[in-house]
Amino acid sequence: MKRIALHDKHIELGAKMVPFAGYEMPVQYTGVKEEHVCVREAVGVFDVSHMGEFFVKGDGALALLQKVTTNDVSKLTPGKVQYTCMPNGKLGIVDDLLIYCLSESEYLLVVNASNIEKDWNWISQHNTEGVEMINSSDAYSLFAVQGPKASEALQSLTEISLKEMTYYTFDKGTFAGEPDVIVSATGYTGAGGFEIYVPNESAERVFDAIMNAGAGEGIKPIGLAARDTLRLEMGFCLYGNDIDDTTSPLEAGLGWITKFAKDDFIDKAALEAQKADGLKRRLVAFELKDRGIPRKGYAIADANGEVIGEVTSGTQSPSLDKAIGLGYVTVAHKDPGTSIFIQVRNKSLEAEVVKLPFYKK
Repeated sequence: MKRIALHDKHIELGAKMVPFAGYEMPVQYTGVKEEHVCVREAVGVFDVSHMGEFFVKGDGALALLQKVTTNDVSKLTPGKVQYTCMPNGKLGIVDDLLIYCLSESEYLLVVNASNIEKDWNWISQHNTEGVEMINSSDAYSLFAVQGPKASEALQSLTEISLKEMTYYTFDKGTFAGEPDVIVSATGYTGAGGFEIYVPNESAERVFDAIMNAGAGEGIKPIGLAARDTLRLEMGFCLYGNDIDDTTSPLEAGLGWITKFAKDDFIDKAALEAQKADGLKRRLVAFELKDRGIPRKGYAIADANGEVIGEVTSGTQSPSLDKAIGLGYVTVAHKDPGTSIFIQVRNKSLEAEVVKLPFYKK
């Protein structure tokens, strides 16, 4: 198991540490519900330093990224961020990721911790342009400060005007005395906030500064368990659950990041054919009507008891106080209002397909 830079700090703060994506990570501190509510209503800080960071630079950087991702990277300008995914050549997904445009010839890719080696090998394999690639995953710590009070909590630490930053933009500047810090108006909670990239050697000092600056806003450290309930309330996909090497972007509802208008990219023709032929299954959101909690791997059936799919993510929503989930079903059952049944042990629990997000501000 790898350890993030602030491993000992989290234990001091009372974190329960668990193995996650090859790292020992803080899963919770005071309790999932309390931490979840803290982020929705005030502000919390997640240490997500297990995430991977690749720098891609050179004349062919844009061409390489256009080839290996589905979204149109040419639409990015310096200071903008893009959500995208990498198709695997077999109508599946290598990973979903963020691309930061640092300049016209330099980009930062932020990838999932469990896929760092796989992603690096995949991009390298397709790097026929001789683009310079630097894997800085072990050099950076990443703090996600999330919640409606995030800008108030952090503003005293930087001259960057946080309130003026729009969603999916970033700026570089001095933060908590550390120069050239990337501060990004992104996150995985739907509660607003920022993600802050700092060198490992400055991580503890910056983390302490964040906690001190946010004390008046009630800032607390938040674990990965609450991160999961927060992202699920928004319907954000989790790699390894809702998307993986066997799910296509179109099946996963990621057609909005699949831009067929751009030049050729991996799986473009196959995805166009899949779209033309009609999808066989779709990722849907559902709410349970009966008591119970859906879990990954549970079968989904129709009213006749015929299995039509499988749950990929599920939880009891702390904000809504109801059981919610995501799962793949046959296209005949994808429309909101459709009744489906979650097979929980020997029971068949009724659920209804709903529109995302589950949690509406």
